[in-house]
Amino acid sequence: MNTIFIAGHARLPSGMAAQNIYETLTITAEIDKKYGVIVAASCTLATQHGKSFVEQLLRGHSLQDGITQPLEAVKIHYLGKAGNALMSALKDLYKQYESHKSTKLIQNI
Repeated sequence: MNTIFIAGHARLPSGMAAQNIYETLTITAEIDKKYGVIVAASCTLATQHGKSFVEQLLRGHSLQDGITQPLEAVKIHYLGKAGNALMSALKDLYKQYESHKSTKLIQNI
C-alpha cells in the first residue's frame, strides 16, 4: 500500500450541531507515503456538505510543503463556527504526520 491514514483532533466550540454528537472534531486523511499528498480527507462535521467541502479544501495539498497552505485555505474559505477547530485538528494531523516521518527515518537508518 502506498498511503498512510492519519487523524488529527480538536475540541469543538459549544453551540454547534456536531458538538451534540461529538465532543471533538476529527480530520482524517489518507496521505501518499512518497510525496505527502492528501489523497482523501474527511471530518466529523454534522453535514455531508461540510464534510465534502473540507475534503475539497484539503485534497491535493502535500504535507511535505508544510501546513501553511491548507490552513490558509480553511481560514479563507470555511466561514463556519468550526473554523478554528478545523485548523487545530489540521495542525494536530500535521504533527502526527511529522512524527510518522521522524519515526520512519529513524527506522530506516
